[in-house]
Amino acid sequence: MNTPTLVTKRLILRKFTKEDIEALFLILKEEEVNTFLPWYPMKNIEQTKEFYEQRYASKYAQPQAYAYAICMKNDNFPIGYMNVDMQEHHDFGYGLRKAFWHQGIVTEAGRAVIAQIQKDGLPYITATHDRNNPRSGGVMRNLGMKYQYSYEEQWQPKNILVTFRMYQLNIDGNTKRVYQKYWNTSAVHFVEKDI
Repeated sequence: MNTPTLVTKRLILRKFTKEDIEALFLILKEEEVNTFLPWYPMKNIEQTKEFYEQRYASKYAQPQAYAYAICMKNDNFPIGYMNVDMQEHHDFGYGLRKAFWHQGIVTEAGRAVIAQIQKDGLPYITATHDRNNPRSGGVMRNLGMKYQYSYEEQWQPKNILVTFRMYQLNIDGNTKRVYQKYWNTSAVHFVEKDI
């Protein structure tokens, strides 16, 4: 099933629609929210429409997609997003408007999405965060993800050198599996202690 709607205690997780462009713009224009993301903050509605078409409408056309708007139950208005990529890395990503930070919203949404992908038989997910953004790693650990390794990447489109920490959750119980592609493609990679 393509992006089934999920409901939690406080949240509705559903597809973005064209009617959500202004809400998406509110998420994507915030400088602080987008500091550690692989795009620049959106400057206008037109840019946001393009972003929606490329990153949401195109995914919803695929047979399986996990690309959610995170909405509060009381108004069903998107305040963030959560995605699981269907490429080999099954990258798990999220963003949330600053006004809603530190309330456990991403963890609550993440648990619902992980339960859904487990039901659908996805074997694992990975997630990466910039070492300068340790709170994101906290969310990954809250969701049961385990730190595997760190690696450097000249990050695009911002063209900055970033040390990423890679986390993984093996949903199918194969505890030995470690997604190695980032390790193998980065000239600088290592395992940090005490994470």
